[in-house]
Amino acid sequence: MQQIIIHLLVFIKWQSQVITYLCFLAFGKAFKPRTEKCTDKKFMKLSVDPLPIFGEPPVVQLWQYKVLLEDYYEIYGKELKPVSRRGGIVPPEDAVCPYCGAPHEYVYDNNGGLGAYWCKVCDSKFAVRKPSKDDEPYCPFCYHKLVFYKKRKAFDVYRCYNQQCSFRKKNLSAMTAEQRTLYKKAPHLFKLRYIYRKFHFKFAPLSKQNEYVPLVDLPNITASDSVLGLILTYHVNYAISLRKTAALMYDVHGVKVSHQSIANYRDAVAPRIKPFIDHFPYELSESHCGDETYIKIGGRWHFVFFFFDAVKKIITSYRVRRERDYISAVLAINDVLVKLKEIPDNLNLITDGNPIYLLAQHWFAQHGINFDVTQVIGLTNDDPVSEEFRPLKQIIERLNRTFKGNYKPTTGFSAEMGANSSVTLFVAYFNFLRPHSGIDGNIPAVIPELEVLPHMPAKWCELIRLGEKFARENAA
Repeated sequence: MQQIIIHLLVFIKWQSQVITYLCFLAFGKAFKPRTEKCTDKKFMKLSVDPLPIFGEPPVVQLWQYKVLLEDYYEIYGKELKPVSRRGGIVPPEDAVCPYCGAPHEYVYDNNGGLGAYWCKVCDSKFAVRKPSKDDEPYCPFCYHKLVFYKKRKAFDVYRCYNQQCSFRKKNLSAMTAEQRTLYKKAPHLFKLRYIYRKFHFKFAPLSKQNEYVPLVDLPNITASDSVLGLILTYHVNYAISLRKTAALMYDVHGVKVSHQSIANYRDAVAPRIKPFIDHFPYELSESHCGDETYIKIGGRWHFVFFFFDAVKKIITSYRVRRERDYISAVLAINDVLVKLKEIPDNLNLITDGNPIYLLAQHWFAQHGINFDVTQVIGLTNDDPVSEEFRPLKQIIERLNRTFKGNYKPTTGFSAEMGANSSVTLFVAYFNFLRPHSGIDGNIPAVIPELEVLPHMPAKWCELIRLGEKFARENAA
């Protein structure tokens, strides 16, 4: 038997190689074998620099050229003479070095009269500034104009190429001897220069528009209110799968309903209560933590971005996204900000080491919205930040485990509609119906209309009614 199993495994592997080869012949380089294994991707360390200066910055002299001339005389025992012109190209009088203030007599023409110059006194390269647009970025450390470096999928990267930039010199002086040796061999491993990212994402921050489109109209549901309440209680509260919920309804209550009908009920209820969830007047604290977890949709891994009020135990953001990128982080954080009555000055979001949250922070800063992001990295407290904020990171991890307990019986979703509906109903249950041990067994967001009802099916029906009432009152 063991030999047969070994031969079968070898044969299956050979078949897989043949199929892969045939697909390459048919589709060429466009074919990429897809792995179904969900791996924990390691995050590269990312540092986000301060915002640049937009428009023409003030000309600031970092050094006085006369002091540098005196230093030259003390070192070499002779004066530093002005530039001796041999090529016939004389820089204009306004070609004054912006770094030391040396006049044009000490300035070389550096590219044949095309506007680039080289200061003989401080050894800096520069260009004569022309009237610039208000949106052109300049380095906030040396006021040098930033140069386009490369184009990424989500943003353009600009760099400061001034060799005398104080930001670059500070990073260079902080390197050890071993790092300097490695820098000469592989400079791409180090970040010395100032970098600015110009994002492509066009989105109005603090917008409250509802992006959810219903698939099934609730009036078309043939089940009674009591049956609908029972179905939601079994399927959502107790994380029972669609097929088992259908079997339970028939075996216990004698109600025959298919699992597809239950899925339709789920997809009809979720968009009715989502605006109510998103715009409910929560009483929130200033302590919020965020994380993302995996789910499967159509056989492919997606991500659910959660943000959670660690004090009030309220889920404030629950985005289902295909990509784990900074756009997803922007949308998730925006969901938190729109629920705050006002953004406090000391708002601090606790996340893991994923750099997308730093990029999202930078994106909001470019739109005049400022908050702090504290990243808790790794599983052990290797630094004071991790030691202080580890409890908050563990709170969001416990929320992920609670969600995974509800998600596991589904074994994945066939479409994004089902995934969004399930996540929405889970959040409704967590915020408005589920007692939380962290707040002495109380409901995180109390609704008086639900408190007086005798059982959970009735509470679900009342929550649907409140969602429809909210939609009617806020209809455009």
